[in-house]
Amino acid sequence: MRVYWDQLRDRLERLRANKIFESFVIFIIIVSALLIGAKTYEETSRFEQIMRWLDLGITLFFLFELIIRIAAEKRTLNFFKKGWNLFDFLIVTASLIPIDDSEMVLIARLLRIFRVLRLVSMIPELRILLAALLKSIPRMGYVALLMFIIFYIYAAIGSFLFESVDEQLWGNIALAMLTLFQVATFESWATAVLYPTMEHYPYSWIYFLTFIFLNAFIFLNMMIGIVLDVMQKESAAEQLETGEGEVAEIHWMREHMQLMSEQLARIEAQLQEQKKL
Repeated sequence: MRVYWDQLRDRLERLRANKIFESFVIFIIIVSALLIGAKTYEETSRFEQIMRWLDLGITLFFLFELIIRIAAEKRTLNFFKKGWNLFDFLIVTASLIPIDDSEMVLIARLLRIFRVLRLVSMIPELRILLAALLKSIPRMGYVALLMFIIFYIYAAIGSFLFESVDEQLWGNIALAMLTLFQVATFESWATAVLYPTMEHYPYSWIYFLTFIFLNAFIFLNMMIGIVLDVMQKESAAEQLETGEGEVAEIHWMREHMQLMSEQLARIEAQLQEQKKL
C-alpha cells in the first residue's frame, strides 16, 4: 500500500512541478481576475448564469489544484510551513463561501478578488519583489521620517514667507505641507505654485528647487537603493533555497532507490527459497 501511495505522490509531484500545469494555473487566475472585473459592468448582467458557472468551475479547479499540492508533499504539515502555501489555502477555502447567500455575498465577492494575489505565490519573481518590499518597510520608515522632518521645516518656512501670496496654499503648516506634497509629485506645481509665488518673491525658486532636490532626488533614490539591496539579498536567498531543495530531492531519490533495491533483493531471496522448496 505504501509503495502505491509513494508512486501516486511522485506523479502528483511531477504534475505540480510541470511547467504546462503551472502556466495553466496562472491562466485560470488571470481568467478569474477578468471575470471579477466583468461583473462590474451592467452589460454582463445577461450572462449572469454563465458567469456563475464559470466562477464555480474556477473555484473547483483551485480546490483541485490545492489538493494536488497538499497530496504531493511528503508530510502534509510541510505544506502549511510555507507562508505562501498557507495564503493560497486561506484564499481557496474562503472562496468556497456560497455567493448566493444575501448576508455573505459581499464578503464572498471581496474574498474572490484576493484570488488575483495568487499570481504572486505562483510566480517566483513576484514573490521576491513582494518579500523585498515588505522587508524594506522598516528601513524605508527611517527615510520617510527624515522626509517628514524636511517637509515640516519647509512647510513652516513656506507658511511664514508665502502666506500673503495664497492663503489656500500657505495659510497654515498643514496646507503648506499639502502644497509641498504637490510640488514633490510634480503635479502642475510650476503653474499653480511656483510662478504665482515668484511674482511676489523672485528668489523663491531657490526654496522650491532645494526642496525638490532633497525629496525627489536624494530621498527617493535612497528608498530605491534600499529596495534594490533587499531584492538582491532575497534573490540570493531564493537561489540558495532552490539549491538546497534540489540537494534534498536528490537525497530523497537516492533513499527511495535504495529502498526499492532492498525490496527487490528481498523478493528475489523469497523466490530463490521457493525454488529450493
